[in-house]
Formats: sequence, C-alpha cells, structure tokens
Amino acid sequence: MAQIEMPRATTSDFRKYASLIQRELLGSLFVNFSTGATTSNVASSLHGRVNDVSATRLFSPFEIGSLKMRNRIVIAPMCQYSATDGEMSDWHLIHLGNLALSGAAILTIEATAVTPEGRISYGDVGLYSDGCQRAMDRVLTGVRRWSDMPIAVQLGHAGRKASTEIPWKGGHQIAPGQEHGWKTTAPSSIAFREHYDQPNSLDKSGLERIRKSFADAARRAAALGIDAIQIHGAHGYLLHQFLSPLSNARTDEYGGSLENRLRFPLEVFETVRSAFPSEKPVTMRVSATDWVEAGWDLEQAIVFSIELEKRGCAAIHVSTGGLAHNQEITIGPSYQVPFARAVKQAVKIPVVAVGLITDFEQAEAVLTTGDADLIAIARAILYDPRWPWHAAAHFGESIQAADQYLRCQPRQFRHLFEQKKQ
Repeated sequence: MAQIEMPRATTSDFRKYASLIQRELLGSLFVNFSTGATTSNVASSLHGRVNDVSATRLFSPFEIGSLKMRNRIVIAPMCQYSATDGEMSDWHLIHLGNLALSGAAILTIEATAVTPEGRISYGDVGLYSDGCQRAMDRVLTGVRRWSDMPIAVQLGHAGRKASTEIPWKGGHQIAPGQEHGWKTTAPSSIAFREHYDQPNSLDKSGLERIRKSFADAARRAAALGIDAIQIHGAHGYLLHQFLSPLSNARTDEYGGSLENRLRFPLEVFETVRSAFPSEKPVTMRVSATDWVEAGWDLEQAIVFSIELEKRGCAAIHVSTGGLAHNQEITIGPSYQVPFARAVKQAVKIPVVAVGLITDFEQAEAVLTTGDADLIAIARAILYDPRWPWHAAAHFGESIQAADQYLRCQPRQFRHLFEQKKQ
C-alpha cells in the first residue's frame, strides 16, 4: 500500500466539527445551496411524473455496476436475532418476504457472520456452513417466488462485540463458558467495556482464518445468487476495531499508523472482491467517526474510502459510531448525512446516506442537494413496511406492487401502482 499522509485532528478540530453537525441539524442541512431552496421547495417543485419519467430523485433509477435499481431507496441490514446456529428460520422468510414487497430498490440481509464466533449474538445469521447456506437458500427461494427485488447480504465479524445476549433479553455480553457464550477475538486484548471478558488478540494465523472465512462466505453468497455484498466495516465490529486507535493497540504491520490500521480491512475487501463474481458489486459500510476524541474520525474515514475506491469498491455506505461505549452522539434527523456528503466529495463512487431519514421530503432533499446518491432506511421501514409506497403517493410517483395488492390502490392515487404490460 502506498504511503498515506494523514493530518492529525486536534481537540479543537473535534469540537468545531461537532458544532458544525449541530448547526446543520438545526436546519441548514435541508437547504439546496445552489438555489437557496428549502427541503419543501426542492421536493415539491419536482412532484409527479412527466412522460412516465420520474420527476423526483428518490424515484429515479440508479445503477451500481451491473446492479439496476428502480429507485434510490435502500433497505439497510437489520439484525433479527432469530437464527439457530447461524441458520435462518421461518421468521426470516416472513420478515424478508414482507420487505421484498415494499417497492424499495434493494433489500439487504442482516449482518451475516463469516464464522460462528463472529456472530454478535447466538441468534445471528451466519454463512459459514452448509447448514447456513441451505437455510438461507430456503428463505431466498420463498422470497424470490413472489418478488424480483435485488437482494444483497452484509458480511461481517463482530470481534470483541460478539457473544452477546439478544436485545430483548438485555443485550449484555455473555461470558465464555456460560450458555450461549464464547471467547471473542479482536485486534488487541481490549474489552468493549471494563467488566466484559477481554478478547484474544488475533495472531497472523487468526487473521488468515478470518480472511479465508470472508472469502468462503462470499463464494456461498455467489452460489445463492446474491446480487451484491456489503462488508460491515462499521459500528464497532471487527474491521472497525482494526481501524480505530481506541481498539487497535497492535505494534505490528496491522497497528499504529493509519496505513497499518487500514491494512487488514483493505485485505478483507480485496479477498471478498476476488471471491465474488466480478460483475456484481461489493460495497463497504463505514463508521465515519467514533464520536470520541482521539478516535477514528471523518478525515481518516475519507482516506479509507479513497483506498477502497482504488481497489474496486462499488459504493460506500456511511454511518457513524458503535466502537466506544462512551460515545457522545449528536442525534437528530439526518444526523449522519453531513458525513456522507464529506465522503461523497472525496470519491467518485456512489455514496449511501443513513441515519434517522424518516420523512419523504427529507429523503428527497438529501438526494437533490447532492449529499448522497441513495438513502437507506432501517427502523423506519420496520415501522412502516410500505414506506416506499407512501413516499411515491406523496410525490405523485408510480411504484411496483404485487399483483395480489393491486386492488388496494387508494382512489385518490389512481396512478400509484405501475401498470403491468400485458
């Protein structure tokens, strides 16, 4: 890897950036800086379709490599904690089948572990065995029978944040030796919380096993006909742990300098890219900041994104946080969009924005102002599984619906559902 020069951010820089985020959340985020129009002005001026062509950015088609999408709405991966030994269950058939009928552009399967010990919890999905692959194949076969929505999978390893109880039972870490618990691994022997079990620091053979596991999972995904892979490099999981100086205290070629901390995540990306069909996209989800001083920050995330682009990454999905339990996050609508904008200004590949994007006009403004190429929704679509339908109705757009649901088209939205060609 070529030598990377990285300016160090000071405490003053961190505070100034936090202040900038706060100001943006108060309203400037939704201003089109080229026209001075507000969110409502931008979106409302584009409502409806002209000559059967989308007049909104949200419902305009988009392509990432060979992947063709009908609109710009991405369903982000959401853990369901309902697998057994990494194998999907009937819940996943119901859950993914429901979302596959939403009208979004693409559906992303939840964080899918590449090794058993890489699962966040004992209820996580995996793709590390024949049993995992058969279970996922069963679910995908059922979903695809009724939906042609492209399906991606997020591959990851939880590192030191593995071996946890499922959220509705507390979400705490389960110690090795206890039921549903196991020994975790990480770049360094630094626990996520002081009272958690210290992870084993990965040696060179351990790193090689994990690289191979990512490659094996990518090949299984290809055999299942998965349309795209997203590698999980965010939210404090293993690859993020290598990136952040707060969790990576290594003194070998995988720790210390920014160049060294990027090394393993970039090796994993290259491994997955080589194992997955070249015509299908491989993307990366990144946390753009730890929200902690002296941690991983936006400037480093931009360098990482540029290095990923050089290696053939098809898109960057920009999130934040998750690495430090003492993070201080400034939360509000679109609170992560400024980070996506900064990454987008530094790379030429598509950028996905995510984070409390819940309103239709808000989503349209993120796209029309050029802050991102696509928007991702997660909890919003769990709450409203027909969010894309409702957004299309709001803007006067048309959207695909299953034949079985065509009769439910509201009288006031006579052109909401796309007419099937006979």
